[in-house]
Amino acid sequence: MATFRPKFITFDCYGTLTQFQMSDLARSLFADRVSAQDMPVFVQQFAAYRLDEVLGAWKPYKDVVTNAVKRTCRRWGIATTDAEAAKFYEAVPTWGPHPDVSAPLARVAKEFPLVIFSNAADEQIQHNVDKLGAPFHKVFTAQQAQAYKPRLTAFEYMLDHLNCGPEDVLHVSSSLRYDLMSAHDIGIKNKVFVARGHEPSTPYYGYTEIRDISGLPAVVGL
Repeated sequence: MATFRPKFITFDCYGTLTQFQMSDLARSLFADRVSAQDMPVFVQQFAAYRLDEVLGAWKPYKDVVTNAVKRTCRRWGIATTDAEAAKFYEAVPTWGPHPDVSAPLARVAKEFPLVIFSNAADEQIQHNVDKLGAPFHKVFTAQQAQAYKPRLTAFEYMLDHLNCGPEDVLHVSSSLRYDLMSAHDIGIKNKVFVARGHEPSTPYYGYTEIRDISGLPAVVGL
């Protein structure tokens, strides 16, 4: 991998670069309705419903998030409101990067064009990207593609708009289910799994594993 010089290094944003705080917000907002003992299962199911919401036809990300909140609460038999569900969507642009991101990302950006494809709305993503501390060649969203990852349509959109093939990119993500499984299926051989603890490592999908973004420069020979 260290000898591979991609035309582009492509990234997932939320979770991989930006601290994704949906679970933290759920723990805070629903602490009065879900016990501390049950909360780990509640937030896991909330994550599962967010994934389920993006698997069909594209819908606005606000609908993805609010539907997932409402479905989780309905499953648990607890009350929520439209205003409470909207807080999750409204919080997204305020989130900044993981502490390990900015310095190594800026270093890599001096040698390679960086690209983001994010399951985000156009009105959100630039707020997060501006906090990352590195320049990006392109920033694509699910809204632009009219498809969310893990759908292959999302990856096809990114590759088509970069005018390159799967062999030309190194794709970096902390998620197997949203990113690296689909990247594998579409033929992206050069992949990096950032093991942030969101999901277990699954080496079948053929990637280099790093603990955080501080390990990325070495992957590309810097």
